[in-house]
Parts: sequence; structure tokens; C-alpha cells
Amino acid sequence: MPCTIHLGYEHDYIFQGELAARIPYHRMYGKQYCVPSLTLFAKQEVQRVAEAAQWVDRIYWKALRFTQRYLPDSFLVEQLGLHPSMIESARLEVPYHGISRQDWILHEQGLKVIENNTDTPTGVPETAYLSQAMIESFSSYQSASSEMRTHIKQAFSLLIDYYRQQGLDGHIAFTCYDTHIEDLTNTLYLMEAVQELGIDCFFVPLDALEIIPQDSLYYQGKRISILYRLYPLEYLVHDRDEASDRAIGEDLLQLVAQGKLGLINPAQSIITQSKGFMALIWSLYEHHEEASAMCGFDVFDEEELQQLPIYFLPTYYEPSVFHLANSLYVQKSYWGREGKGTTLVKGDGTLLSNEQEWEDLSEEAADIRDYYENQPKIFQQHHPLTELEILTEEGSYVGSLLLGAYVIGGRYAGLLPRIGEKITGDMAYYCPAAVEI
Repeated sequence: MPCTIHLGYEHDYIFQGELAARIPYHRMYGKQYCVPSLTLFAKQEVQRVAEAAQWVDRIYWKALRFTQRYLPDSFLVEQLGLHPSMIESARLEVPYHGISRQDWILHEQGLKVIENNTDTPTGVPETAYLSQAMIESFSSYQSASSEMRTHIKQAFSLLIDYYRQQGLDGHIAFTCYDTHIEDLTNTLYLMEAVQELGIDCFFVPLDALEIIPQDSLYYQGKRISILYRLYPLEYLVHDRDEASDRAIGEDLLQLVAQGKLGLINPAQSIITQSKGFMALIWSLYEHHEEASAMCGFDVFDEEELQQLPIYFLPTYYEPSVFHLANSLYVQKSYWGREGKGTTLVKGDGTLLSNEQEWEDLSEEAADIRDYYENQPKIFQQHHPLTELEILTEEGSYVGSLLLGAYVIGGRYAGLLPRIGEKITGDMAYYCPAAVEI
């Protein structure tokens, strides 16, 4: 099992100069985010996670194609939570995907995936750049993410080439809200990696994009044909123009459906982003014989059926199986992020804890709470997390390890260890993944 190693330096000694400039959010919300320590793994542990991550990606890909081709619109809306305006673009089969980050529990009782962030995963610069910079400068170990930038370039190159072959010959733009420093840093890191390939692209603040319905997407008169957006589709679909109240998010998705705009990650990623998709995968596993008989083909092959229960947890659209067994489970909102909308529940339905206690609510916080709490839910078997101790500026901290594993272009690319509460929220600490030599 992994352990943590303090590098023996103060926070400000390590996070200065280029490191601080490249990761300006090394402190967030008034406290440390990045710590001057390492999460140390044996080489075999990293290999095991990499193999598991690629199996999960393969299973997700199989289930995605099954969903796109055979499940009705009503299932996508009612069981996966997609807005009806998403469906046409989400059904477009793009042969490649960009960046995904699976969240794993690494424990003596087993290695289990609990989520898959396939639409707009972040944590990229700290994993692809910071971990290697820290490990090379302050230790004798190796980074578990040393090839991540190479995988980013390969994945984006494949997607851009594919979209060009589809006739999307306009400009390539990268966008996010430029007022959000973490999103901006992630977006610019990816853009710079693509520019190293000799591909011409530029950054556009999200609110500076101009959508002309039935025509194209523009920025200062430039027609954009390929767009990387660090902005979730479940937000975008509800966006409206302030002046006219026109549903501009739906207009953008219509451009995608009409083949006039290519997205990175592709619009199909919203299907797999829904946490309802994990319940679908488990249902297809538990009822594989019935599904095969009904469809006339096997959704998963024999190898996938063997691997699936090793890495996935039982996940359902309702909690009765856990109530009958009186077993602990986790309730998750379909579009929950950073732990919001996630709750630990006893088998009798009693609430144990959630990511944030909603007390002394401001109006904005109340709106956020309502947004997550009013979403449809999935119910997943609880799995214990490994606890690790780290040294922070506030003293020693013992927290639970959640291990992000990036799969980029279908290949394992790197690890993002975060140490926080039992439900990992945006106050968790980042502690770079190092490998014993």
C-alpha cells in the first residue's frame, strides 16, 4: 500500500518561481492545496492501477456504444439524466475521446473505481507538470505521470485529425471562464501542449464566444470549427443570452449535431459523465444473459465480464438492495462534482455524512445546495478508503486517499492522489504520486 513522505521543505520554499507560476492555485480557498510531500507507490501498484484503468475505460467504451446505438431517448433522459437538447449531439459516435479521470479507492479489500470524469476533468497541470518537477528536484524517485503530456498531444492530435477529415476546417479554440484561475490554468496547459505539435490554436474567454444559430461559432469574426471547452455540458445546455433570453447553449449543441462544430471532449462524453451510467454498467453485468438474449449479441465479452466485478462496485438506481442487506452505501447526485451531492448512508436510510454541512447558508450557497440535492441519484456500495497522514501548514493531518487515474486517448497516463475527508471535496490536499525505483 502507498505511504506519504514529507520532502523536508516548507511550502513556500518549493512553491515559488516557475512552480508557483505554473500552478498558481497551489493554495486555494485560503489554505494549502498542494503539499510538500509525496505519495509513494511501489512500481507494481502503479502497474496494477494502470491495467485496471484501461479495463474500466474499455468497459465504459463498450457500454457507451451500446447506449448510443440501442437505448431509446427516454432512457437517456430518465435514467441518465440528459437534457433532451443534448441527445442528438451525444449520439454522434466519435472514434476517439480526449481526457478522462477515473477516481479509485486503493485498499487492502480491493481496488475499486467509484467515478469516471469523462466530460471536463481537471487536475491536469499538477499531474502532468508539477509532480515531475517536484519529484525530480526534491527526491530520488520517479513520477507516476511522466508520459502524460505525450498522451495529451497524441489524443488531441487524433481528435483534431478526425474532425478535419469530417470537413471542420475552421479555427481551433480553447475556452473556459478566464476568471476561474484553476480552469484557466488547466485550459492553457492543454492548449500549449497542442501548440507544440505545430497546430494553430488560440484561447477565447467563454463569455466572448459568439454563436450564430444554424451557422457557426465565432470569435471576433473568426469561424471556430473545433472547440476545447472546460465547461460542463450539463451547465452549457441551460445557458441563455442575457439580452434576448435565447437558449444559446442549445444553439451550440445544435451546431455539433449538424456537424458544424467538433467538441473536445466530444459531446458523447456527457453520457458517460452521468453517474447513472455506472448503474447502467452494473445492470448490464448483472443481467448480461437477459440483455444478450434480448439484443441478439453480447454487450460485454467474457474477459470484460470477468474484470467488471473486480473493479466496479454494485451500483443501482434505487437503494432497496442495501436496505434489505442493512449495509452502508453511498448516494450520489448524477452531476455531482467535488463531492457535492454525495452522501454516506446507513442501511436503514440514516444519513452519516456528506461533503459539506449546509449551515448558515448564503443565497448563493443555498442555490448550490438545491442544485445538487434536487438531482436524480444513484446508490453505490460503500468501499473503505485507505487513510494516510501528511504534514500540512496547520499540522499533521490524517485523511482518506482518493486516487485519480487519467486515461487519455484510451491509455493510462498518470495519477492524481488527493487526501481529504471520507467524501473527497474541493478542500482535499494534492500529494504528487511518486514511484519507487
